[in-house]
Amino acid sequence: MLSEGDSNLSLYRRQWQSQHIDDETRHWLERDKQGFIRQSLSTPCLNVLTESRGSRLKDLQGRAILDFHGNSAHQIGYAHPRILAAIRVQLERMPFCPRRYTNIPAIELAEALAVLTPDPLGKVLLAPGGTSAVGMALKLARTVTGRFKTISMWDAFHGASLDAISVGGESLFRQGIGPLLPGCEHVPPADPYRCLWDSGNGCETCGLKCARYIEYVLEKEGDVAAVIAEPIRCTAINPPPPGYWRRVREACDRHGALLIFDETAVCLGRTGKMFAFEHDAVVPDILVLGKGLGGGVFPLAAMVARADLDLAPDKALGHYTHEKNPVACAAALATIDVIQSEGLVERSARLGRHAVRWLSTFKKRFDLIGDVRGRGLLFGLDLVENREEKTPAVNSAERILYACLEKGLSFKTSHGSFLTLTPPLTIDEADLDLALDIIENAFQNLTESMRSHEP
Repeated sequence: MLSEGDSNLSLYRRQWQSQHIDDETRHWLERDKQGFIRQSLSTPCLNVLTESRGSRLKDLQGRAILDFHGNSAHQIGYAHPRILAAIRVQLERMPFCPRRYTNIPAIELAEALAVLTPDPLGKVLLAPGGTSAVGMALKLARTVTGRFKTISMWDAFHGASLDAISVGGESLFRQGIGPLLPGCEHVPPADPYRCLWDSGNGCETCGLKCARYIEYVLEKEGDVAAVIAEPIRCTAINPPPPGYWRRVREACDRHGALLIFDETAVCLGRTGKMFAFEHDAVVPDILVLGKGLGGGVFPLAAMVARADLDLAPDKALGHYTHEKNPVACAAALATIDVIQSEGLVERSARLGRHAVRWLSTFKKRFDLIGDVRGRGLLFGLDLVENREEKTPAVNSAERILYACLEKGLSFKTSHGSFLTLTPPLTIDEADLDLALDIIENAFQNLTESMRSHEP
């Protein structure tokens, strides 16, 4: 079936709209559909919003919606007063900086990112979005190594442009597009719950075959420029087993390949540390940041590289019109200040532990829940038809999603059957508990409905 996790044409979406969308909203949705090229996950849209503030959205009909989706861009919530104040000041002072010139907010942001990231990271390029920053990272890796091949993960997401989908691994973005970049080798991701290597006795006993396979490909290819990966897969929230990234880091060093971590969706405190790679005590050669960097207001991303990789003075790695947009940089500086001064990294870790403990009690009660996974305020539920076979429960995930939307909670479904929950790091604790209550009630009602239809 078409699921909300990979399309915007699912049956349950149409049913929800028929019951909850009024004529005025339908009017605007139709105008949106007529104005935009239709594409999966984007157009046609579900609903029309009029406001975003704090942890909530408001639709055209005046309904408040707790946002546990946010495109992973709302670490500090929506319309944070300190972000809006910084933007207003910069708009009045200097709204744009043309190429050939720099500006103080851009310089201060580069310095702030160099301080925020561990050595040997230290030099920055800015871009309007994460996809563009990934492209810059790939170009820098080619320049530095003189090689063009990459190793990346199946099911990973690195953006929707042609270069990004070449290293990405989601079929939704790759199928039917035609030839992609040459030299893009893919390997299975580390997935302890659905281990491809049949590690029945646990990751600690199999010798990390998932990491050993990357070593194998690096050795056989012999001329790989970079391994590019999400340090934790955002969509299905798969923390790698202990020691995985250390082993990959060592393999890259042995074979002369750079390690690129794409933290577009999980940076800036989302996982309970400022950067997700800190959980594994491994530092990449190149780091990609994005989404929340612009404070949930401006599109902004950054590539932070080892200082000694500043080796392309004669090339245009990025060269974007809004590369050093002073308003976006002011928003980013204010965002970093909010995260640090309000203790949002520590808060994310604490509230994330609370949420995972609560969701783990659901697993004991509801057979649909095969696994609970999370780091910080990045957590979710893997729904299965059968816990032994781990068959994805796509239909049930759809029903849970729209039952929660009916009660005012929005989140993402990934890969058809994973409920991905990413609230703002500023979320009120009462709102977090409210969301968990809504999810619990949705599971309870679905379980009772399924039992009533059993033969």
